[in-house]
Amino acid sequence: MIIAFAIVLGVVLALNFNVYISPAITPYVAIIILASVDSLLGAYAASLSKKYNFVIFITGLLGNSLISALLIFMGKKVGLDLYLAAVLVFVIRIFQNFAITRRFFLKFIVKNRVDEKNIEKNE
Repeated sequence: MIIAFAIVLGVVLALNFNVYISPAITPYVAIIILASVDSLLGAYAASLSKKYNFVIFITGLLGNSLISALLIFMGKKVGLDLYLAAVLVFVIRIFQNFAITRRFFLKFIVKNRVDEKNIEKNE
């Protein structure tokens, strides 16, 4: 419930305040957003499988953001679009975490339906 409230609050604040982001730092902001989404979905998938660890979540979030920012910085210095590698990795991981979460909920739904059918048979 807190997560949903935080997301709604963030969307409302973002829509009500006109924040200017310089084009020079736009790639960095985009990568940090992708790293955050990846870490949040990874933490959620880990919590569903009862393997969540706060320290791993924070270090993964900060480490992924830092490494991605360094990739962008180094890529700009040598004239390469290395940020595309980070974007590709984060998008793949986001879809993998979504798939894990989806499978968990599908198993949960199917198990509940099977349990309901078994209860109906026994009555």
